[in-house]
Amino acid sequence: MKLLRTHHVAIICSDYEKSKRFYAEVLELEIVSEIHRAKRDSYKLDLRLPDGTQVELFSFPDPPARPSYPEACGLRHLAFEVADIDEAVEDLWDQGVVVEAVRTDERTGKRFTFFADPDGLPLELYER
Repeated sequence: MKLLRTHHVAIICSDYEKSKRFYAEVLELEIVSEIHRAKRDSYKLDLRLPDGTQVELFSFPDPPARPSYPEACGLRHLAFEVADIDEAVEDLWDQGVVVEAVRTDERTGKRFTFFADPDGLPLELYER
C-alpha cells in the first residue's frame, strides 16, 4: 500500500452554525457542499483547503464533549501550514480567536502555535 496524502479530516461540532462560520469565515476554508440529513437530524459540510485537503464538519444532536484536558488517547490536534505565522496569528486575534504564544520547534527550527475551534478542538498553525 502507498498512501498518497490526507484526503479529509472529520470533525463533529456542538453548534453547527457557529462552527460553520469559524471554519468557512475565520479560517477561510472553501465550502464545497452542504447537506442536511433529516433522518439523522444532522448537517454535513465539506470544506477544502487550497491544496485539496478537505475538512468534513458534522453536526449531531447532543454529541458528547471531547475530552481534551487532560489530553485523551486519539487524535491530538489538527495542524495547518501557513506561509507567515505572524500574519495568521494577527488575523485570528483580529477575529476574536485566542492564540497561544508562538514557539519554535527545537527539532525543526520551525515556528508554531495553537488555538482552538468553538468546541475546544486543538488546532495548530505551523510555519512553512
